[in-house]
Amino acid sequence: MALPWVERLAARYGAWLALAAGAASSLSFAPAALYPLSILCPALLFLLWEGRRPGAAALIGFAYAFGLFLAGTYWIFIAVHEVGKAPAWLAVFLLLGLVSIMAAYFAMLGALAARLVPRPTALRWLAFLPGGWMLVEWLRGWLFSGFPWLAIGYAHIDSPLAGLAPLAGIHAVTLAAALTAGAIVALVHGSPRERVAAAVLVALTWSAAAALGGRAWTQPSGPPIDVAIVQAAVPQDEKWADENRDAILDRFRDMTRPVLGRRLIVWPEASIPVLAHEAGPYLAAMWAEAQRAGSDLVLGLLRYDFDNSHYYNGVLALSGEEAGWYYKRRLVPFGEFFPVPGFIRSWMRLMNLAYADMTPGPPDQPALSAAGVKVGVTVCYEDAYGAEQLAVLREAELLINVTNNAWFGDSTAPHQQMQMARFRALEAGRYLVRATSNGITGIIGPDGQVVARAPQFVPDVLLGEARPFTGLTPYARTGNWPVLTLAALLVLLAAAGRRRAQAPLTGASR
Repeated sequence: MALPWVERLAARYGAWLALAAGAASSLSFAPAALYPLSILCPALLFLLWEGRRPGAAALIGFAYAFGLFLAGTYWIFIAVHEVGKAPAWLAVFLLLGLVSIMAAYFAMLGALAARLVPRPTALRWLAFLPGGWMLVEWLRGWLFSGFPWLAIGYAHIDSPLAGLAPLAGIHAVTLAAALTAGAIVALVHGSPRERVAAAVLVALTWSAAAALGGRAWTQPSGPPIDVAIVQAAVPQDEKWADENRDAILDRFRDMTRPVLGRRLIVWPEASIPVLAHEAGPYLAAMWAEAQRAGSDLVLGLLRYDFDNSHYYNGVLALSGEEAGWYYKRRLVPFGEFFPVPGFIRSWMRLMNLAYADMTPGPPDQPALSAAGVKVGVTVCYEDAYGAEQLAVLREAELLINVTNNAWFGDSTAPHQQMQMARFRALEAGRYLVRATSNGITGIIGPDGQVVARAPQFVPDVLLGEARPFTGLTPYARTGNWPVLTLAALLVLLAAAGRRRAQAPLTGASR
């Protein structure tokens, strides 16, 4: 059943409505966390796609995602220009470039839907669009180094759909949200039979997710560990100034000494403004004090490897007599590595911009030892890549993420990243200790709930407990393949169903 007013609006204002819907959907993520918008806004996009030819559908999809990522990642401008001191035009260029690349994925989805499943049927709304949406979110999360930010599943950390995360990961939550959006379109456009099918399918999905939400997939493997997280709140534009170096070293030492005796003490990413070899005596003294008090230190630290002339963004664990390193694997484009030719690097050097690359760590790194348990470590936005932490869960009993959020000021970025970190804890069934430079520092339970949190932008030492857990969630055993297979089958089913009804619509669909 077609709605003439929707058709008229879509034909005249479709791209503008999609742009507004995309921008509004950014409010479904933290800190606003209005998760129903992650369903209603895609549902509006699906409605705007109805009856569109491939070119028009691509434009509408591009406009929607452009609005979402412009409103949702505006903080890139803050990081590059206001904090990084790059020219404003360069910050705008990088922001709009990223936004346009992300928007292209959804333009592709709209064009494919218009070409492959043009008929207004349940197969389009309940199979192709949900499955295609999830595959697009997965694809943009790894292709060309990937940017998995703002996948709609992340908006559901506090909705019943979060119960699907330990079963099949964040992409299963995204698929369920997109399915619900498609069901709304079926309720608007569908026949009575299709409406009933959509309502039943959504009711079963949400009921199953809610039932799974109360299940414990992992179990404690030891007593709680006393944790102290040091948040020094040093502004990024002051951190690397030579005149501030000693004061920052003193601040971390002075904030740590009162909590020596806590079993685990964690400092954030690149916590002190020196390379590891330059901090040798300082670290040795801190390690000795920690050993005497029965504490282990885990700290983010930059390291220069003289053997291969490489810089690493690492995490150093000082546990008893043992020291271990983890090196960040997922580097930030234009933040930690620069995919540009040599003449642009020369210009960056003249402009006083960072131009030297970090080196990614090996893909398979073992868990570190700290506080008597095995610890799985991630650095900064590595916590946005859920599948990459799965291998270490076979030995890790506790997760630690160290982050430098001073780059983003008082923006939505730290809240969005905390939302993703909560999913990592939920998917793994592990406590996650999150140490940040200026917030959001916290301890997340294996159910994805924040059990302790420090205030933002002030020096603070967060005290709490994190218990080691063992066992594997279903997602930790299988990874993304089951839900990827399901999404691909939905897309293929819808595309194959189109053949049976192609003849009557051959002229209209092109």
